[in-house]
Order: sequence, then C-alpha cells, then structure tokens
Amino acid sequence: MKSVKIAGVPEHFNLPWHLCIENGEFDQVGIDLQWTDVPEGTGKMCQMLRNEETDIAVILTEGIIKDITAGNNSSIVQVYVQSPLIWGIHVDTNSKYNQLSDLENTTSAISRIGSGSHLMSFVNAKQQNWDTFNLKFEIVNTIDGAVEALQNGKADYFMWERFMTKPLVDNGTFRRIADCPTPWPCFVIAIRNEFLKNNTSTVDLILDIINNTTIEFKDIPSIDRTLASRYNQKLEDIQEWLKLTRWSQKKLDKNTFDKVQNQLLELNLIENKVNFETVVK
Repeated sequence: MKSVKIAGVPEHFNLPWHLCIENGEFDQVGIDLQWTDVPEGTGKMCQMLRNEETDIAVILTEGIIKDITAGNNSSIVQVYVQSPLIWGIHVDTNSKYNQLSDLENTTSAISRIGSGSHLMSFVNAKQQNWDTFNLKFEIVNTIDGAVEALQNGKADYFMWERFMTKPLVDNGTFRRIADCPTPWPCFVIAIRNEFLKNNTSTVDLILDIINNTTIEFKDIPSIDRTLASRYNQKLEDIQEWLKLTRWSQKKLDKNTFDKVQNQLLELNLIENKVNFETVVK
C-alpha cells in the first residue's frame, strides 16, 4: 500500500473524499489515503504543505496561489469546486452593526494570516470601496474562536462559508448581514512538488477516483439527507447548497489563474506574480 497524506476542511464540500475512503476505493488500487481535518482552514494547510505534514491539500484557490508566490513549493493539479464560495459576513447577535457599511474600519476575525477569511476581508473591502489599509484583524483560528472574539468584542465581524455557519445564525449566536461570493472557483487540489514528481501515477489514480465520484455525487440516493446529518445542517439548507455547488474535474485555466493573481497584487497581498506554467501542472 502506498501511504498518501491529504488535508482539507471539515465541511460538506469534502464528503466525496470521505465516501471514497469509506468505500475502500483507494484501498482497491493500493493507496492508503490518510485524511486530516483542518478546521483552521487554508492558512494552516499552506503551512502543512510547506512542512511536509501533508502531501495533498484541498484548499482555497486564492490562499494557495498567494502562498505559492511566497515560496510554497507546491503545484495546483486541478480545480475541485468550480462554483464560488459564498462567504457569509457575520456579527454577534447583540452587535450594534446592522448593515455591511457599518463595518468599515472595524476589526475582522480571521482564522490566520493568509487564510481565506483574511484574504476575502480584502476582497470585500475593495468591493465596498473601503480603504484596505484601514483593515484590522483578530486571529481566532477556528469558528469557535470567532464566536468568542465577537462575543467579547475583540472582533466585530467574521467571514466564513455561509452554510457551515448557518446553524450559528439559526441558534442566535450570529447574525448574517451580507454575503460575499468569491469571484473565482473556490477550491483546488494542491500537491507538494516533491511528492508530485515522485508519484505521478499515484496522483493520477487519486484524481480519477475522486473525479468519478464528484461527477455523480448529486445523484447519490438521499445524499441531501446524508450531508444534513453529517454536517449538522437543515435539510432545506443543504438542498439549496447542492443547487449552488458545482464540482470540477478540470485543470485551472490561465484566465482564472491570472484573475486571482492580479486581484491579489492589486490588493498588495502578493509582492510578485509567478508563471502559470510553473504552478498549474
């Protein structure tokens, strides 16, 4: 058996991986795929790739591109989710802020520097014509940390995937005051270059298996109920999420890659651009 380490967020997007693992599909081709849940998100996974703590990461597009420009020796082999990530913008239920414009010059709770919650705070600020130099951040690591930071006033708002945070809206912990969709496909599959170079046939097998599953994922009987149960979601919310979500089996195209890089450069989040051919394999 070939051992392969893979990391991703503990969210509904990644159920196809868990189903393949549970069904023994990787075992059947001699691959021991070892999944690690990373609730801290993309910033943590970038660090894991750098430290060789994972071979593969299912990771936010903007986050891994930013980290590769900063020296992360990894490549993007495929888009995993083609549709945008819908970031809900949340405040504490007792917050004095009621609309998006109220949040200008306030403090954003983020999982860590370089995470999606950090980068999307800049994207949102730009869309609202706020001065991005006035953005302030409180590092909270996880959703639980964000709940605490908003309750004790260390941060004013928190951006996270809208459906995963909806139970906290439903139970009165958060209020969601706006949405901010990513202007690009949300998740890609990134692999450490050293691992990719030495294991191309293994990587091809892994991609074949996950792609065959994501093509048919929405047609799995009662998949909406399975998702709702496993991720503590209301059935109607999962059904809405399934309508909005499109998985991909294709490589990242150059236009999308350039769009992300140009946006990051414009926001002063990267210092230099890298060539498409050196990153997308």
